Amino acid sequence: MRTVELVCSPGLETAIRSTWVRLAAAGLPSLARNIHPTNRPHLTLAAVDEIPPGVARRLAELFDDALPVPVTLDRVVVLDGSAPLVWLVRPTPALTALHTAVWDVLADTEGQRPWHAPGAWVPHLSLALRFRNADLRLARAVAGGQRPVGSFDGARSYDGTDRTVSPLTRLRCGRRGAGG
Repeated sequence: MRTVELVCSPGLETAIRSTWVRLAAAGLPSLARNIHPTNRPHLTLAAVDEIPPGVARRLAELFDDALPVPVTLDRVVVLDGSAPLVWLVRPTPALTALHTAVWDVLADTEGQRPWHAPGAWVPHLSLALRFRNADLRLARAVAGGQRPVGSFDGARSYDGTDRTVSPLTRLRCGRRGAGG
């Protein structure tokens, strides 16, 4: 499986990672315990079996044109009652349009996961996996009631088979960042 993900601006990533650390310090499940180098706060827009090269190029063009996208986080919830602890993302018109555009690019790609489809998608940043709804009140207290803001300023794809990531932007970190 390959995902299409947005990654957080440095300040937003710091806010999420510090919440991960506070959750772990409170004895709660937390993604702070996942030390794999690909583990970072991200927003999943889609997941498919494979991303064909031509589709990857079209996604890179889309992200190069659309990013950064401003974001404000909403409340901390447990999805489905006993699953991931997440920080909901307020779905702004720009974010919703980008999500729809990604799905348009992926329209003919095999193995689309329906829970990411427009109309079913719940935009969120994960804080912990396998979280108990009974611990939600404590988790919210640990998160501090804040509503972090920032932007999604990059895109990547995660390969669930070999646990690697690939950038889905063409020039964001390369020549463009060097003034070219």
